[in-house]
Amino acid sequence: MSQVKSSSKSDPNYKVIAENRRARYDYAIEDDLECGIMLEGSEVKSLRMGGANIAESYAAVEDGELWLVNGYIAPYAQAKTFSHEERRRRKLLVSRKQLSRLWNETQRKGMTLVPLVMYFNHRGKAKIKIGIAKGKKNHDKRDTSAKRDWSRQKARLLKDHG
Repeated sequence: MSQVKSSSKSDPNYKVIAENRRARYDYAIEDDLECGIMLEGSEVKSLRMGGANIAESYAAVEDGELWLVNGYIAPYAQAKTFSHEERRRRKLLVSRKQLSRLWNETQRKGMTLVPLVMYFNHRGKAKIKIGIAKGKKNHDKRDTSAKRDWSRQKARLLKDHG
């Protein structure tokens, strides 16, 4: 799994718009991929101002296309007559090979497509990182938090006594 790197000093175009921090807690992310998004003009301007939320959204493969469902992009105040719907379904752009792999993962293996982060890449294009995930049970979440707590405690002990 690759993380989106923040290189704001070297690249002025790169900017994280929205992040789904809860996804890594609720799901075991096995793989991720970067997708383009089909947006209207007022949506892009709203994203440049930072008005987006992908926390309760998901991606779905329907009719041979990949869609972002329930993603929120705030209305752009200056676009009065040509404004956009806030929670409309947005088409995600992937290759046919990636699309068939995603369909295989969701339909046959029971995986979920979870948006992880929405950002402007180094060329200034809006992108979204989709995680191929499997839902965690409550005991899995407790194990994850226990491991995280132990690693923090271990780091503190090594710092103090090591």
